[in-house]
Amino acid sequence: MKTRITEIFGIQYPIVQGGLAYLAYAELASAVSNAGGLGQITAATLGTPEKLREEIRRVRAMTDKPFGVNFAIARHDGHYKDLLEVAIEEKVPAISITGGNPQPVFERIKGENIKTLVLVSGVRQAQKAEELGADAVMAVGQEGGGHLGRDDIGTMVLIPRVVESVSIPVLASGGIGDGRGLLAAFALGAEGIEMGTRFIATQECVHANSVYKEALVNGKETDTVIIKKTLGHPGRVLESKYTNDIIEREHKGATYEDLKDMISGKANCKYIYNGNDREGFGWAGQVIGLINNVPTVQELFDEMISTAEQGKQRLINILETTKNY
Repeated sequence: MKTRITEIFGIQYPIVQGGLAYLAYAELASAVSNAGGLGQITAATLGTPEKLREEIRRVRAMTDKPFGVNFAIARHDGHYKDLLEVAIEEKVPAISITGGNPQPVFERIKGENIKTLVLVSGVRQAQKAEELGADAVMAVGQEGGGHLGRDDIGTMVLIPRVVESVSIPVLASGGIGDGRGLLAAFALGAEGIEMGTRFIATQECVHANSVYKEALVNGKETDTVIIKKTLGHPGRVLESKYTNDIIEREHKGATYEDLKDMISGKANCKYIYNGNDREGFGWAGQVIGLINNVPTVQELFDEMISTAEQGKQRLINILETTKNY
């Protein structure tokens, strides 16, 4: 496949693995890159510059293909700056930026040979990212797992709106987990896709507990809910008694201080690492309705490309038939 995404990032297929807090480590990132996509490790949950440097070098020991480092930029948290210095020193091929104003990051990496992706949930964010110099944007619709935009815009509408609003390439994200989604993204004007939830249910996502993976395989598209909406930072998670309790407390007026322990990274880890759904939660998108196995990353890529090829032929046949009327 050849799009501006494959050319900019030097990859075979325009498929990017999401940052996946507490899960995006060298094993998964290298597997995605080796399969032809752009794998990523996540800086924030590695915690220290030393650990990030070690993880970057672990990726390089497992693949000679391009990869990225994800930076979740909290509004008032400068902690990422020391981690960013490591990424620059290690000359990582690409970085992605999520969760805040990316301007300080762009100012720091100016002149460095690092390709950039910015996660957006609306047109204005995409235009700002382009203005700052982003090489591409990843536009995530409301179907997606993890943190989302506040405007409740689905992928089907969001992607063409962003595509027509910027000149840089757009990756579609949210509700995509197979070759049909990849083909649909192309039809909407995107030049590739970003997937998060689907990559959790792979064999190389070694840090995800089997309970979590089984929930993704067995869950239906109706088995997710959105927490933290009243706090202004909505995120889609697997539905459980625990997550419904969070929502109920929100409806009763709970503040961030009231909920911070329940929605913390520690609570997230209790579920994704240990399978404890009484004291923790797992991020997941509506795409769980399309997940029915836990393949290797290479098997997932093979299936996606094959399915996309079959879908392309189906569309050609439909359009040729239409033309003949």
